Parts: sequence; structure tokens; C-alpha cells
Amino acid sequence: MNINRLNRVINAMKEKNIYQFIITDRMSIYYLTNINIYSGERFLGLYVNQDNEVHLINNQLFPLHNNDIDILYYSDTESAVKKLSKFVHKDKNIGIDKLMTSNFLLEMMELGVAKDYINASPCIDYVRMQKDEEEIKKMIKASEINDKSMKELIDFVQIGMKENEVLEELKNIYKRNGADNVAFSFEPIIAFGANAANPHYATADTVIGNNGCLVIDMGCMYQGYCSDMTRTIFFGEPDEESKKIYNIVKTANEKAIEKVKEGIKFSDIDNEARSYITENGYGEYFTHRTGHCIGMDVHEYGDVSATHNALLKEGMIFSIEPGIYYNNKVGVRIEDLILVTKEGHKNLNSFTKEMIIK
Repeated sequence: MNINRLNRVINAMKEKNIYQFIITDRMSIYYLTNINIYSGERFLGLYVNQDNEVHLINNQLFPLHNNDIDILYYSDTESAVKKLSKFVHKDKNIGIDKLMTSNFLLEMMELGVAKDYINASPCIDYVRMQKDEEEIKKMIKASEINDKSMKELIDFVQIGMKENEVLEELKNIYKRNGADNVAFSFEPIIAFGANAANPHYATADTVIGNNGCLVIDMGCMYQGYCSDMTRTIFFGEPDEESKKIYNIVKTANEKAIEKVKEGIKFSDIDNEARSYITENGYGEYFTHRTGHCIGMDVHEYGDVSATHNALLKEGMIFSIEPGIYYNNKVGVRIEDLILVTKEGHKNLNSFTKEMIIK
């Protein structure tokens, strides 16, 4: 059990007047307990209350040898919720996280296990948003591996290769450079030509030609933490409009990064990138938010968008990834991971953003 992280969650519960909390998000349980179980459709929950009572409700099919947390086992012939109800304080409210499935929540409500039911996800989400020193070190290393691997992949890719051949080589590069065995933090995007104009294109068997852009959006895992970066390169001399689009995206990325410091709203960062792209005539082709928070999951709670007005705090890490996807012809995205520091910010990525033409 990570006591410091647990205490931060309990303090957040006290601030919101939530006496007890059931956490069912597998990665949040892992974050607090270092116990990582994939239970499928079976109930897995971490019970926490303001008096520092902590219990893990776990199916007996997943036995654990852990001495610093009380584990309550149930079988497939028992109701996990009925077992849970034995130590829930029925005269108090209870926090539920956003990932608890409705069948378990409805059973809790039918049994009347608590006085009121409250969405308590912010009590864990905002704690996870602010990385501690150990997490920051792992994420810096993950991005160092990503930078090195990006260079090697760009050196590797040649005209005539298929997108999925490039993706297959990336697995080998990551393993050589020290990424976790489950190398990818998400399914990378290798998108050539018109495919690059689709922000969430799924890598396929398109052949890389002698004229066009290639978007490479990739991330690896290191000791359970994610990296994520995007670069766009060109094969053959790009036309003037493609060069213009590239430079607009690059400047939007840099302007948004420069804005990052404690006390600024996430929406202010989004506006910095979006307004620059709009002022240059391509606003309608920037079709997604500017970024997302990242950590143990590649997409954690919190994003860099026009609707997220939370304030930046030291220890937060998120992507800044503006893009322009123009007329099914050209797509450019440039992405870095940014850490909020006391002094301002630190870019976790160092690989060049200057235009690369092969």
C-alpha cells in the first residue's frame, strides 16, 4: 500500500465530505496498492474510508499474498456486494467511481448499503494527475526511450515499405531500447499520405510512396508508465501548402508549450494552439482537443481542451499535440509530453521538430 497516495485520496474525500469510497478502476487500485488484477466481469473493489479503513474485495480465483492490506475474498457462488455490505457504514454516504458497472451499483442501492451515493472519481482522478517523484522519473525515462526509438524508426523507414512493416519494426526497436515487454502504451499510428489526414487512422498495409507525409504517433511502456509522441515527416519535397501547414502546427505546438506554468487553465493552453491555427486559416481542420493527461494509462483523467478549466499544478503531465488534417490530402500532427514544474515546465521529449524530408 502506498500510504502517501492513500492519504492524498482520503484528504480529497474529506474536502468533498465523502466518508467512504469504493474504487473499482483497476489502474487506480494498482496505483494505490501495487496490486494489478484483471478480474474481467468479476467485481474488484478497494474500500477506503476517512478513518483509514482499507479493504480489498477480490474473487478467490485471484489469490494474493499481501500482508499490508485486508483482503476479503468471495466465490463465484456468492455476491461480492453482500460481502462488501458487511463493513460499509450504512448511515454514511458512499463514493462510487465512474467505472463501477451498473449491475453492482444497482445491487448496492437495492440492498441499501449506504445513505447516499456520490460520484467520487475526482478524489482519485486529481490525485493521479499530480505525479510524485517516482512517477516522474519513470515517465522521463519512458520518453527518453521514445525519443531514441523515434530516431531509429525514422532512419529505418523507406519508400516501398508498408505501414504495418514499420509498425512491426517498432516493436523490435522498443525492446532493444529497454521498454517493458508489453512495449506499446497504445496501438501506434503509422499513416502515410491521405491516411495521415485521418487523426485516428488504424495502421494498415498502405505502401509508403515517394511523395507524401508520414505521421508517426507512438508510445512505449517503462516500468508501468506510458510515453506518447508524434512526429510528421515527408517523402519527397513537399508542396508549399504542406510546408505551410507543417510550420503552423509546429509553431502552435511551441506556443502552447511556452504557455505552460502553474495556475494557468488547461483551456488556456488549448486556446493558445487553437487560436494560432485558426488565425492562419486552418481552424476547421484542427478537429480534436490539444492534449490529454497521461501516466499509468495513456489517456488518464484530464485533458487540454476548451471545456477543461482546471488549473495546472506542479507534477501534472499531459500531451500537447495540435494537428491539421487537410482535405484528405495531408495531415500534420506534432506531439510532446509536458511536465508542470515549480519553475514553469519541462518538455519530456527532445527529438527534433524541424521538418524532415527523406
